[in-house]
Amino acid sequence: MGKEELYITVPSIFRCPISLDLMKSPVSLCTGVTYDRSSIQQWLESGHDTCPATMQVLPSKDFIPNLTLHRLINLWIQSSTLRPASNSPRLLPATSDVQAKLLMEKIERQCCADSLSRVSEFVSRCEENRRFVVRSDCFVEVIAGVLTRKCVEIEALETALGILDLILSENGVKDRLNKLILKSNRESHFLSAIVFILQNGSLDSKVKSVRVLDSLALDSESKRRISDSQDLISILLHLLQTNKSQSLNDAVASILTTISITSSITSRLIENGVFEILSSSITEKSLKLLATLSSCSEGRSAISSNPKCVAAVVENLLKVSKTATEDAVVVLWSVCCLKEEERVREAVVKENGVTKILVIMQREGEGTVKMMCRDLVKALRAVCKDWCLGSYETKTTHIRPC
Repeated sequence: MGKEELYITVPSIFRCPISLDLMKSPVSLCTGVTYDRSSIQQWLESGHDTCPATMQVLPSKDFIPNLTLHRLINLWIQSSTLRPASNSPRLLPATSDVQAKLLMEKIERQCCADSLSRVSEFVSRCEENRRFVVRSDCFVEVIAGVLTRKCVEIEALETALGILDLILSENGVKDRLNKLILKSNRESHFLSAIVFILQNGSLDSKVKSVRVLDSLALDSESKRRISDSQDLISILLHLLQTNKSQSLNDAVASILTTISITSSITSRLIENGVFEILSSSITEKSLKLLATLSSCSEGRSAISSNPKCVAAVVENLLKVSKTATEDAVVVLWSVCCLKEEERVREAVVKENGVTKILVIMQREGEGTVKMMCRDLVKALRAVCKDWCLGSYETKTTHIRPC
């Protein structure tokens, strides 16, 4: 019972519009709106000259105690069997619009993990709150500033990344962050923070940091800057190889697909053993990465020389979604038809039923995938024909003439 009483519903009239907590010392401004004394003092001392609830300019910053409301609150506390001492944020652990603005100002002055946590709680509560903060002046800039400062505690970095992960879907946020971070002189500090999180952060923060990075890679320049970051690619591949979390592996495969836009990046991935890593655990995201890498000759050569990788692609041909299946077809077409690697074709043919699957996909597919399936069927049937002919010739050489 004691724990339930801590979470008793507080009447809205007894809550401060700024802190949303039960008011200990209610005072009223000249606008007639009542606040808790400590909250309104903090608001006014921060340099504001408006009423937080109405946003009216205050002709006077004086306030007077609301004794009537104070008495009502005390009566309610007694009738609810609550003690004044239990009037803590635990009664209503929420952050209001006004308080969110105050917290952002505090974060801008001094990077505070506690303030960031309160903002994170506010942003995660509902979509309306996310829209509110994105519309607020400098909100995105302040959070981006946390990630581009030097010597920021890991807790603050993780919380800031969590906030960005929540608001990235809001209109215009990705573009603003891209300009603020990847197209400014703060880029290196941000990428260093990402690397630090990937090496030392929690699993959840690693996933969010990779997702944020992927979302900011909006154009070729941004992708190049990300890929040029020292040690980033090797760290991402190490995570892909050693980590057991599918959410993190999918996020890593996605960002590697995004930044694989040049032959130099492909070369670095190959040098770091990307195909050996991917072949050990094929997922839908990794099939997309393989399809992207197979678009260049170096990638096709590397896949062709890795039988385990080809076998893994074939094995997962119909175990994944339609989109991922099409990615698998792209990989097979690239190495069997563009590369024209005979041993790869033979390895694919050995997998029972592959040709039949491709025939069905050719009938039901459309566009480029339909064409690729047709080419693959022709190439694989040619291999089968050669096998049959070779077998026949072998047998006839052993028949003695009469």
